[in-house]
Amino acid sequence: MALPNAYGQYNNSKILTASPAELTLMLYEGAIKFCNIAIMAVENKDIEKAHTHIQKTERIIDYLRQTLDMKYPVAEHFERVYSYLSQRLIEANIKKDKEILEEINGHLRALRDTWKEVMKKGKE
Repeated sequence: MALPNAYGQYNNSKILTASPAELTLMLYEGAIKFCNIAIMAVENKDIEKAHTHIQKTERIIDYLRQTLDMKYPVAEHFERVYSYLSQRLIEANIKKDKEILEEINGHLRALRDTWKEVMKKGKE
């Protein structure tokens, strides 16, 4: 069964060779994925799974927040957005609230889509 190992090596290689912009995109994608899993877990009343995946989403947001370069004015905007998302994730985790998670996921998708546009413009 070399296939799972090959997939792991491919993913590791993808991360190691990605640009900073691509890594940021991967983080957004990961946060969306974990938030989706948390939503499904809440729907299925799997409290532990919901908690775990909300925390994974929180860790990604915290990492994005910590890596902001505050010498750029736009970083202040991202700081406010990430701060808001962090607060809402805590609230969603306490309440296991699907609607809050869906709101967060909408913001994450908007951030991801905006980031994709920035990446596209940067290549032009």
